[in-house]
Amino acid sequence: MSTARATRNKATFGRLHDAVNAGDLETISKLIDEIVAPDVLFHAPVPMGMTGVQALKQVWEVLLRAFPDLHVAIEDTIAEGDKVVFRNTVTGTHRGEYRGLPPTGKAVTYSEIFIMRFADDRIVEIWGVVDVLSQLRQLGALAP
Repeated sequence: MSTARATRNKATFGRLHDAVNAGDLETISKLIDEIVAPDVLFHAPVPMGMTGVQALKQVWEVLLRAFPDLHVAIEDTIAEGDKVVFRNTVTGTHRGEYRGLPPTGKAVTYSEIFIMRFADDRIVEIWGVVDVLSQLRQLGALAP
């Protein structure tokens, strides 16, 4: 795979990253429709009973409702072949219901790593590892 393709793939995900940090669910949803394959395979903790872009949109709806000031900082980006890997630090303030927890007003900081596989300039598969344990501890849902 060419370096140009890897650069394009990184730029494509960069557009989603920028939309996420703008915090506008409608913009995120439209961009997902544009850059993510409708039947994307999503290997991450997602809402049950949903697949493809619907699951991805639901994830962002839940996160932005719970953490309206959510910010994703990309710490590392690695592109090789048809995949791009992002290691992120996520911050936000718990202002809405999340995983059954009423808003606490607590700030959270947690890490995540995502691998995106591209085909024809669209995201066709996503693997994600999110430090939900750290997130829930910071919200007081689990003992430290």
